[in-house]
Amino acid sequence: MGTLQSRIGFHTSKYRAGGSGEETGPARAGQHGPTHADAVTSVAALKPDLCVSGGRDKSVAVCSWRSGAALRRFVGHEREVTKVASALDSNRVFSASRDKTVMMWELHRTSGPSQHFPGHELVVTGLAVSPDASRLCTGSRDNTVCKWDTETGECLGRAAISRNLVTHLCWVPGEPYIIQTSEDKTIRIWDSRELQVAHTFPAKRHIQTCCDVSQDGRYCLSASSGSAGEGGEATLWDLRQTRNRVREYKGHFQTTTSCVFLPRGPALAPSVATSSSDSTVKVWDRDTGACLATLLLEGSGPLASLAACDSSMLLCASVLEEQTEIKPCVVKYL
Repeated sequence: MGTLQSRIGFHTSKYRAGGSGEETGPARAGQHGPTHADAVTSVAALKPDLCVSGGRDKSVAVCSWRSGAALRRFVGHEREVTKVASALDSNRVFSASRDKTVMMWELHRTSGPSQHFPGHELVVTGLAVSPDASRLCTGSRDNTVCKWDTETGECLGRAAISRNLVTHLCWVPGEPYIIQTSEDKTIRIWDSRELQVAHTFPAKRHIQTCCDVSQDGRYCLSASSGSAGEGGEATLWDLRQTRNRVREYKGHFQTTTSCVFLPRGPALAPSVATSSSDSTVKVWDRDTGACLATLLLEGSGPLASLAACDSSMLLCASVLEEQTEIKPCVVKYL
C-alpha cells in the first residue's frame, strides 16, 4: 500500500471559540523517510512530542510528531496491527493485532516485546490502559472483553456477551470504568474490578466505531458508521448520574472513524474532533454542537485514526488507496 511519512502538504485550519472555521492552504512540512511499509491503521499520543502508530506491515512505530522522525520501531506481530495505546507519559506501548494477541513494548528497551497477552479467539479490536499502566483491558470480535496484569501477563478476568463485537475501548480517567463500543450498536460501561457491565446506553441506529472519554471523566463520545449522508454522527453521553445522551454532532457523509476530546486551550471553548471515511476532519463546540471547522484532506482517502497531541495539534492518519503514501496530518486547531 504505502508508507507513513511526513513529506506531505499539511492541511491546517484555525478558528476562535464561537467563530467559523477558515481553511488555509498547505503548510510546510519537513521531509523524513517512511516509518511503515504499508497502511497505517491506528495512531495515539504518547508523550508531549511523541506519537505511536501501528500498521498493516505488522509493526509499531514511535515518532516525533513535530519533526516526523522515527525514533523506535517494534516488530513481533504476525499479522496487521489494529490498535495502539499507551497511558499518557508512560514508557509502555501496547499493540493489538489480527494475530489475536496483544503485546507490550518498553520505549527504552531494545529487544522484543516485554509482555505478551494471548487468549482471544479472533482479531483484537480494543485496547484500554489504566492510568498507571498496571492493568490492561482488551476486546475482540470474539465477543469478549479481558482484563490483564501488565507486569505478569496474567489474565485476571474474561467476560463474554453474545453479539458484542468490540470496536473500541477507553479507560475513564481516575475511575475503574471502561467505555466500550460495539458492532451491536451499543455503548457499554464496564466496571473493571469485577469485569461486569455497569451500564448500557440506549442502542444507536448504526454500528458504533470508536469512543473517547473527557479528561474530567464527565462525558464520553461515540462515533457511528454511515454512508451517503445517513448516520456518521458522533454522540456525547453524560457519564454522571443521569447517563443521558447529551447531543449529536452531524455533518460527515460517511462513517466517522475516530472521535476525540480536545485538550482545553487558554482561549478555547470545550471542543471535540472527529475524522471520517469522507476524508474530512471536523472540530465541534462540545456544548452547542456547532461545527467550528471542517478540513477536507483532498486525495487522502478514508481517514483511519485521530489523536490529540496537545492543546493545538491533532494527528490524523489517512490511507491513500490509489497512491503510494499514508498521510499523518498535523492539524492546527488553535
